[in-house]
Amino acid sequence: MISIISILGIAIGVMALIVVIGVMSGFDKDLRDRIIGNYAHITVSSYRPMEYADFEAIAAKLKAESHIRGLSPYLQAQVLIEESNKFMALGIKGIDPEKEKKVTRLEKYITRGALAGLKGDTVIIGKELASYLGLDLGSELNIYSPLGKQYKLKVAGVFSSGMYDYDLNLIIVDLATTQKILGAPNQISAIAVKLDDLYQADKLKKRIAGLIGYDYSLKTWMEANQNFFAALKLEKLTMFIILTLIILVASFNIISTLVVLVVEKTKDIGVFKSIGMSEANIRRIFTYEGLIIGSLGTAIGTLGGLGICGLLKKYQFIKLPQDIYYIDSLPVALEIWPDLILIASAAMGITMLATIYPALKASQMKPVEALRYE
Repeated sequence: MISIISILGIAIGVMALIVVIGVMSGFDKDLRDRIIGNYAHITVSSYRPMEYADFEAIAAKLKAESHIRGLSPYLQAQVLIEESNKFMALGIKGIDPEKEKKVTRLEKYITRGALAGLKGDTVIIGKELASYLGLDLGSELNIYSPLGKQYKLKVAGVFSSGMYDYDLNLIIVDLATTQKILGAPNQISAIAVKLDDLYQADKLKKRIAGLIGYDYSLKTWMEANQNFFAALKLEKLTMFIILTLIILVASFNIISTLVVLVVEKTKDIGVFKSIGMSEANIRRIFTYEGLIIGSLGTAIGTLGGLGICGLLKKYQFIKLPQDIYYIDSLPVALEIWPDLILIASAAMGITMLATIYPALKASQMKPVEALRYE
């Protein structure tokens, strides 16, 4: 019974650790995918006002760079919108539709309408904004520019990126129309760059900076969101440490199990040692006993954790408020390395340490003391 309790203790600790790390990794992966879908891999901006001619010059310099998959200029600012006596300050982003679809996933995110319909006095809005203001395709939206002028734009599409704030606080307009609204002819805010491998952004940033000159400022997607990803990484590490303590507590059951076993087998240990069995062999017996308990617990916990992760991923029966967590269900993403192997290794390492004291105590027992009362 004590052995079974020890096995279950290890199993519960391993299972909890696998599920929590799987969910934390799921959050990390899901939010990274959504961020990459909405933003560029590298953003090129400048301390001075940029013009469309700057984009053309940069595009010409980067034409031979094989790792670049697309470039797209955009103009972004704040405007005020009015609808049914509701006023909202939100972001306006002016884009070139043909170039933008090579850089972001905006075209895939559009659920009603089409990106091709973005021209002239039309606008694409987020799903959350459309719901809040009661707008649909063909609806008109009143916009007040920073210069105080009023414009009417017709809704040509609705997008859903899966990020609540993005879908609520941003409208997409044709670049030329945005320049007219903001009173900034031929101007752009920055240039979005898409790479063939987003994880090479830091390396390629230096190469691109060398090609276009140092009058421009380059920022990768990791730098733009470094605080966010650093917080996620810290949370994942913290949860790993906290839940490893569950396994550590369970390992004390293994110690107690082996100590009880040493007491029960005192006579047998004495007999073995009296016929010449070495201390190393005695230690090995009790070490194997502890490792068998730890291995069974780790195996059961791993299977249970994988099973729960599979159910969470397939049926998504835990729902989340989207306005808080950006996503509507609990994401799960568990990797064999480093997540699964690290958890199993930690469990087996703690189990190994738990066997040291009882095995050592058994091996040091004197045959005379063991057999005195027999």
